[in-house]
Amino acid sequence: MRYPVLAAIAILTVPSYASAQPQFYNTVDGSPLDFDLAMEEGRDTEAVKEFMETGVNIYNEDPDALKKGEELFGPMCSGCHGHYAEGKIGPGLNDNYWTYPRNETDEGMFSTLYGGASGQMGPMWGSLTLDEMLLTMAWVRHLYIDDPKTATWLTPEQREKFTPFVPPEDSADQ
Repeated sequence: MRYPVLAAIAILTVPSYASAQPQFYNTVDGSPLDFDLAMEEGRDTEAVKEFMETGVNIYNEDPDALKKGEELFGPMCSGCHGHYAEGKIGPGLNDNYWTYPRNETDEGMFSTLYGGASGQMGPMWGSLTLDEMLLTMAWVRHLYIDDPKTATWLTPEQREKFTPFVPPEDSADQ
């Protein structure tokens, strides 16, 4: 009787080790993403290494990174997703409704950025470096307007301090 208990303990502990490293799949067809297509530049930053190992974007809520992310988001994304990620031709990215539910996590949003989605959202692996994708994601996450409790990409400490984004033109109304 002792052995089945030990076997059950072993089975319960294996998945935590096996699932530690994130897996990246195409948002539309589920195929594994090919990172050999990514630009050489921006592959070996601390942020990319950490993200590929853990799925944690260390740029989230980093003031220096947010400025860079905003500069990238404007010309690359705002034409379709709106200046504050509120949505235009493409879906809104600043609330808790996800056209692709995987985008609720940084792993999922990165997969969508890298590999593209349906409609006009093509893969960004030829336009942005891996590091630039993480910077852009941090800016998008910063624009979040809903309850921080649902912001799964933030650490518990960040959730405590996070204030939902209020677009400048709306701030006079409140």
